[in-house]
Amino acid sequence: MSRLGIFVDRKTLSSAEQLHALIRCRDVAEEMGHSAEFLFPVDTRKIPAMDALFIRARTDPLNVTYVASRMAEADGIPVIDDPDSIRICSDKVNMYSRLMQHGVPIPRTLFISRHDLPLPRIREIFGEIGSPIILKEPSTSFSLRVEKVNNPGEFLQVARRFFRMSDWIVAQQFVESRYDWRVGVLDGELLYVCKYMIPDATFKIQDSVNGHVVYCAVESIPADQAPSRVILTGIQAARAIGSGLYGVDLKSDNGDCTVIEVNDNPSLEGGEDGCYPLVYQAIISHLLER
Repeated sequence: MSRLGIFVDRKTLSSAEQLHALIRCRDVAEEMGHSAEFLFPVDTRKIPAMDALFIRARTDPLNVTYVASRMAEADGIPVIDDPDSIRICSDKVNMYSRLMQHGVPIPRTLFISRHDLPLPRIREIFGEIGSPIILKEPSTSFSLRVEKVNNPGEFLQVARRFFRMSDWIVAQQFVESRYDWRVGVLDGELLYVCKYMIPDATFKIQDSVNGHVVYCAVESIPADQAPSRVILTGIQAARAIGSGLYGVDLKSDNGDCTVIEVNDNPSLEGGEDGCYPLVYQAIISHLLER
């Protein structure tokens, strides 16, 4: 019997959906003949006793999830997410650079420094990318610090705010759509496909509108009903990052397909796996039965 550690924190357990997904993961592991144990940040000392580690808390090189991932890697324990994937996906400059190097299609993208803030240069950026422009602070997650700007004045205002947190920001072409594709990829192979239906009041899959957080609706899509180009591009993007578990967000219009980002710690509690009942079996097999 192998031991699977499921690394969580209080925020992971903040909703009934998240708790249900975690219990399901544990139950699947036990049905497969393994034991599963929830590990909290205070339990990092237990990691060397595990045969694999599945991190189900927000990953970032500056928090304890990265420490847990590094501990597992140092002990030769299979881990999702691995340290390299956390480092790459937590820094959008690094992530988009990887995608560019591997020829993955992304929206028109520029990396902006403080030297790009004079108004003549900002006008040039609008000429290169188009209007509106999406500005992203590189460490953003859950659609935070992602803003749409329509003119040089708005660009300057948002950029100055983001530069308080980072030496670089991302300026990206705005691609309008009513939904994003999410392609789940594990070890370079398709795991699931779904649509994230963008709320009417925003352009993001999660946002604060009039003081209330609004979330996208999730629609699980059978693989044979999803555009093959979306699936192949999602797999290409994931392979550019590594061989772990990734959620690739894409937009597709008139046959074009562009990758918006790659997430190293993709959500599984929103119904992403509705048409894919063996998602957890695949993840656990990848970790414990390779």
